[in-house]
Amino acid sequence: MTAKRDKAAIDKINKDNDTSIVVRQVKYLSSIMEQDHRAVKRVTKPMLGFKSFQSAKNILAGIELMHMIRKGQMMMEGADKMSFAEQFYVLAE
Repeated sequence: MTAKRDKAAIDKINKDNDTSIVVRQVKYLSSIMEQDHRAVKRVTKPMLGFKSFQSAKNILAGIELMHMIRKGQMMMEGADKMSFAEQFYVLAE
């Protein structure tokens, strides 16, 4: 688990259970998350809102997928040799 600061709650869970959770503290976690979230905000800001939860879920999943492809995070054989569009169409098959 990655946490920004306080890990007291996780320490209590570890004390009460047999299995332990390893906590990795990152000082600038919110900055890293905000940088990643910026792409989603940039795309969704001009939209007029979502009509339903299902449409919001589908649209946000697509935005995240495109962002992951753009960042080169696809865990697929030969993805580094494929164009953005080719990777997207392979997932649609």
